[in-house]
Amino acid sequence: IYENEREVGEGVRASGIKRADVFVTTKVWTTHFAPNDLLRSTKESLARLRMTEVDLLLLHWPNPQVPLEETLGGLVEARKLGLTRHIGVSNFTVALIEEAVAKAAAPLVCNQVEYHPYLEQSKVLAACHDNGLALVAYSPVAKGRVKNAEALNRIGARYRKSAAQVCLRWLIQQDVVAIPRTSKVERLSENLDIFDFNLTDDEMTEIFAMGTRGGRITDFGFAPKWD
Repeated sequence: IYENEREVGEGVRASGIKRADVFVTTKVWTTHFAPNDLLRSTKESLARLRMTEVDLLLLHWPNPQVPLEETLGGLVEARKLGLTRHIGVSNFTVALIEEAVAKAAAPLVCNQVEYHPYLEQSKVLAACHDNGLALVAYSPVAKGRVKNAEALNRIGARYRKSAAQVCLRWLIQQDVVAIPRTSKVERLSENLDIFDFNLTDDEMTEIFAMGTRGGRITDFGFAPKWD
């Protein structure tokens, strides 16, 4: 749905980096959740990427119009066929996480959801941990809004780090996988420069206090209700 698979494939090839050293993820859109449609969609994604497999294939959003068990069957089949090394889900609620883990015939490795200091996600995070899934945080710096957070800037000053770096460190210390996006080259190295300091328990707690259940900043108009 992002319409960037061709460009991602071209970028990987142009980089000169070995394919085995790059972790490539793509998603199946909700209109392709019937098992045969899912496999066809995955093969079309691989054709656009010009790759024989991806490292991770995700269901993009829950789709109540197609039985989850059937969709998971197609996802597992994609893994069996070698189209993907790992499988997972995105934007799943606590109840859907538990249902998916119970019905999937192969391990689900992650649930990718919006997560940043403004959005309280403790129940989803706990459900992921309890069921052996990694939580992958998209929009981890709230589309840049964290740069204006007084608490993050104050904490960052202690470590000579930016508010965004403090935010990413907060996620990492929860065993969350953060996938920040940037259009600025200089931000790439900054986003990685978060492994030389540790936030204290009090600092972690202060950042947690910023979150609310209604703190979502991504609105697609069809986000599910969260449990």
